[in-house]
Amino acid sequence: MTRRRPVLVVSRLEDATADAVTEELNRRRVPVMRLDPGDFPEAVTVGAYVDGCGLSGSVSTATRWAGIEAVRSVYWRRPRAYAAPQGLTEQDARWCAEEARCGLGGILAALPGAHFVNHPWRNRDAEYKPAQLATAQRCGFDVPRTLLTNNPRAARGFAREHGPVVYKPLRATDYRGSDGRALTVWVDEVAPGDLTDGVSATMHLFQQRVPSVADLRVTAVGEQVFTVRIDGCPGVDWRRHYDDLTYTLIDTPPPLARAIRSYLESFGLVFGAFDFGLDSEGRPWWYECNPNGQYAWFPHPITERIVSAVADQLEHAGAPS
Repeated sequence: MTRRRPVLVVSRLEDATADAVTEELNRRRVPVMRLDPGDFPEAVTVGAYVDGCGLSGSVSTATRWAGIEAVRSVYWRRPRAYAAPQGLTEQDARWCAEEARCGLGGILAALPGAHFVNHPWRNRDAEYKPAQLATAQRCGFDVPRTLLTNNPRAARGFAREHGPVVYKPLRATDYRGSDGRALTVWVDEVAPGDLTDGVSATMHLFQQRVPSVADLRVTAVGEQVFTVRIDGCPGVDWRRHYDDLTYTLIDTPPPLARAIRSYLESFGLVFGAFDFGLDSEGRPWWYECNPNGQYAWFPHPITERIVSAVADQLEHAGAPS
């Protein structure tokens, strides 16, 4: 009976990482229901009850149905924002979307007994870069000198004293050009002369550039840690140079694995995708941890191992497989 309890995959339709995990669960004959909160209320129907037995009821899409109390685990990936029906005024639509977020979002976050990878509120807490940096320091990672500021003078002084310095966006926020095309704000090196009074418009993160000879992407899934060495990046941000890169799965140094587990425990995470710069002495320098990072772009043998680890977490609801 336990094996018939479904796994809930919460994500948008265009998500290769969720696709890979769903396919693996299907291969294992684990029942899966996929749901995007952005489809509510037009294609998602919910009826939730609270009584002496706690939270119960059901959630359904056009093709699937699940009892709220029966969900064994939740893979919370990258759902679209909560929406409202077409044809409403801006104010009414905003009100409906917020009611959906607090209502449906609150139900999904409170599924009784479900194991989350990761819980959406833990993802939210762990997305804040200042909290990441402070927690990484406490957990024993080597963290480059960093300045968070909206003061142009402070930014220029930091760049002069600790250069070379890079600028990093604090969040992967949707950004579009005048033609409506999606744009990406990359990590890039900045000089003191680049830091104009425009810095005062919002918060900025500046960090001393690591003299790296390679990068590490470390994907942690419960007790399993997969460390991939990334070589061949010709610039600052390897995400701009996928075609130039090589990926090698290597053993994780025990001190790094211990610090990673400590970090995950600090935020209550099951999954984390960590980025490090590796200097010429083999010392990994902390960059960030994405609590909901991608991994399906790795070569298949690496992706396959991570997908299997995530599927184990979901199938066995966090218990050892």
